[in-house]
Amino acid sequence: METRSTETFQDGGDEFSVICLRKFELSDVDNFMVWATDERVTRFCRFNPYTSREQAIDYIKNTVIPHPYFRAICLKDRAIGAISVTSNSGEDRCRGELGYLLAAKYWGKGIAARAVKMVASSIFTEWPHLERLEALVDVENTGSQRVLEKAGFVREGVLRNQARCSSATHGRLSKAPVASY
Repeated sequence: METRSTETFQDGGDEFSVICLRKFELSDVDNFMVWATDERVTRFCRFNPYTSREQAIDYIKNTVIPHPYFRAICLKDRAIGAISVTSNSGEDRCRGELGYLLAAKYWGKGIAARAVKMVASSIFTEWPHLERLEALVDVENTGSQRVLEKAGFVREGVLRNQARCSSATHGRLSKAPVASY
């Protein structure tokens, strides 16, 4: 039987101070649906809110589980969000892009910043080919910008017409300016 790899972080004593990152399992689908169907959470994502459990199962099975670094952000071993690192290819393989989302119920509690710190402190050991970890954030997503800054990332600038966003905010698939960290 395969053992589950987890990383745990604790600072302080509140109920939100102990989180772990672990690989997703198909049994996480109901927790996944909590944030993947929420327009507040998916507003700045490159996907529309999920509409069916079957769609989520397919995504977890065929995209999330085989992904080299896609982890569930867990509180008491219950998935409340996700964080991933995607390595670029070719000569840009030395750069990885960080992405994350968290169920709205847990916003403003420092959980996302702790998860980002956990990944940033371990990814270079796990992936020795990486030299840079970066994140692109919609310029209107000030909450996510604060998460990155709390985790030690520095805003480098704004990339115009960079990211495709299919959210209700932008109305359709469009290019939106993003802040580069």
